[in-house]
Amino acid sequence: MTPHTLLPNTLAQDPLTLYGESFDSRLMLGTSRYPSPAVLLEAIQTSTPAMLTASLRRQTGSGGEASQSFWNLLRQANVPVLPNTAGCHSAQEAITTAEMAREVFETDWIKLELIGDDYTLQPDTLNLPAVASTLIKAGFKVLPYTTDDLVLCQRLVDVGCQAVMPWAAPIGTGKGPINPHALRTLRERLDVPMIVDAGLGLPSHACQVMEWGYDAVLLNTAVALARDPVRMARAFADAVNAGRAAFLSGAMQAQDSAQPSTPVLGTPFWHQA
Repeated sequence: MTPHTLLPNTLAQDPLTLYGESFDSRLMLGTSRYPSPAVLLEAIQTSTPAMLTASLRRQTGSGGEASQSFWNLLRQANVPVLPNTAGCHSAQEAITTAEMAREVFETDWIKLELIGDDYTLQPDTLNLPAVASTLIKAGFKVLPYTTDDLVLCQRLVDVGCQAVMPWAAPIGTGKGPINPHALRTLRERLDVPMIVDAGLGLPSHACQVMEWGYDAVLLNTAVALARDPVRMARAFADAVNAGRAAFLSGAMQAQDSAQPSTPVLGTPFWHQA
């Protein structure tokens, strides 16, 4: 993938395409841990994300009235919902949760989370491809949350995932890309849409991974726990757009030594070779 082959006239002509569907935004937003539903709705409206992630467990486990209120808010936002299997620790639990989410949210989209370690919330890398394969065969559009391991991401593509979602850092840490080499290698080697999911804490983190050629980012904690979530949501949206524009523009190569911007001093530029 090279920037120049993707360069459109404007960013509006550069939609995010996942499983054959196009989205105008390259930002995805989580819906948990906000100070209030009103703040969440305002953050959504100001950042105009492509999709909103939502947990089935939040939808069904918080009681009838609260559950209905949250569902009504998602409908009011008028943004496609991406259900997730957050909190699942076994293959069968993740598959069952995905099937239930499809019924509740009326969508084939699923963000597959299969947790292998409670402390780091690291994905279960051994079983993730098999679960993804099962869900894809069942008609799901699977977006798997994974680590930055190249072989694992390639296996997910091999079983039919048309996009992958590697972490920048463990969920909720806000550390930003802790292994830039691994993330850049992934982007160079895999020719599918890639969404950085988890670990971003600052708009500059989002801008950076977009500059590397990532197709989108998914955020939750960095926005929800900001002092001003609405303003932070807007800042991340702007950073994502800036990073994408920088990638498409084709950045100059870094140099080891200084390079004068005017090579021949005292000579008009139109006289220089």
